[in-house]
Amino acid sequence: MRKNTLKEIWARGEAVINGWCSIPSSFSAEIMAHQGFDSITIDTQHGLVEYQTAVTMLQAISTTPVIPLIRVPWNEPGRLMKMLDAGAYGVICPMINTPEDAEALVGACKYPPRGYRSFGPIRAKYYGGGSSHGGGDYHQFADEETLVIPQIETREAIKNLDAILEVPGIGAIYIGPSDLSMALGKEPRKGQSDPEVVEAR
Repeated sequence: MRKNTLKEIWARGEAVINGWCSIPSSFSAEIMAHQGFDSITIDTQHGLVEYQTAVTMLQAISTTPVIPLIRVPWNEPGRLMKMLDAGAYGVICPMINTPEDAEALVGACKYPPRGYRSFGPIRAKYYGGGSSHGGGDYHQFADEETLVIPQIETREAIKNLDAILEVPGIGAIYIGPSDLSMALGKEPRKGQSDPEVVEAR
């Protein structure tokens, strides 16, 4: 299984440049993957992307060194596992508000004994040199190389942030700027400069 270069970039203290893909098109994903991003996130929460299209977008991205991520619609184990099995190198999950939410998220994304992810990497196994008869080394390295990223976007999540970050298996966090603004009673707008929102972010 190839290394997740995002973890290496963060380990050097550098910023990851991530592209965002909400158009349901493998060609758009392919074009974006050739623009110099470190990672591309396929948005299945607010984007127009369904599962079968997401698979073709993952295939397009994986022809490049770019790391493919997926934002799922909700903290639902079946969807999380399916996206990882399809070849996502990480998942961004909305509305993670408590450490219990974070633990459930990690559990669905990690194999036993760390979690309860079911083994069936239908496409991801090819990252590990697998074939139709086996998964190569995917299962040996997936827990370390795939990223679990809670989306922080409510007052409750901000209050519980330290406890969420202490959950083993959390790889990073993603701020949901629009929902966070609304949770704080502010307008959801680009370039939000309200002091309360800026401080929370």
